[in-house]
Amino acid sequence: MASLAQAKENSTFAKIGMILLYLALIIVAVFQLYPLVWLFMFSLKSNSEVFGLSPFALPQEPQWENYVRVWTQGNIDMYFFNSVWITLVSVLLTVLLASFVTFAITRMRWKFSKLVLALFMIGYMVPIHSAIIPLFDFYLKLDLIDNPLSIILSYVAFNLPLTIMILLGFYYTLPREVEEAAVVDGCSVHRIFFQITLPMTTPVLATTAIINMIYNWNEFIFVNTFISSDHLKTLTVGIQNFIGQYLTDWGAIGATLVISIIPILIAFLVLSDKIVEGIAAGSVKG
Repeated sequence: MASLAQAKENSTFAKIGMILLYLALIIVAVFQLYPLVWLFMFSLKSNSEVFGLSPFALPQEPQWENYVRVWTQGNIDMYFFNSVWITLVSVLLTVLLASFVTFAITRMRWKFSKLVLALFMIGYMVPIHSAIIPLFDFYLKLDLIDNPLSIILSYVAFNLPLTIMILLGFYYTLPREVEEAAVVDGCSVHRIFFQITLPMTTPVLATTAIINMIYNWNEFIFVNTFISSDHLKTLTVGIQNFIGQYLTDWGAIGATLVISIIPILIAFLVLSDKIVEGIAAGSVKG
């Protein structure tokens, strides 16, 4: 009887603990989601509502034309397209080059592999702001200022160290037996990489891809420094068009921010399973 009573008491405490846990998670979720809801409501306000009402007040007359105006008159469609293709190209190059480097370091024996890895890790410690002036001078000499290539090269260079560091732990623990069997069968190094090793790293590649995508999509400093032509700007810089010397269209700025958030949310929702799988695989194997 005593053990039965103890079991019921433990069950009661477990239920209370689960309830408290879910309450805590709900509170955290509210704090996480409320800024997005607030930004959406803000994007539907006019300037008079922004300054005349409480920051937490709902829009009295939702200004849906803010979205139409920024897309048709504010060139947001052009900035959006620039952000999409620059981000995608940069992510693909970063993930592919990082996979090349990681494969060479972990699967091939050569004299300066440790030195190369150390150089990449040192690159991870270089602050972005300290590299702006040298990069500007470098791109100016190569005639790459006001050229999307300067943005892509900067994104790839600064994202490679982190991407390599994430891939390293996964590559070190991949079973070598499959690759050794492929070598016995006469596979070249290129075939081993593209047909065997690369598909095995799909989960961790999804994790690195989403991390790179978030950084590239939200990046401001490089675009603002290296790009001057309006038709080459991305969303993060193009939003400045709605900030004037005497008047700022706050509703349009809010609408632009909402539009810029949507692709990141979609990508995260689509790749969330792969991200969790990659993190779990890396933690278990590493």
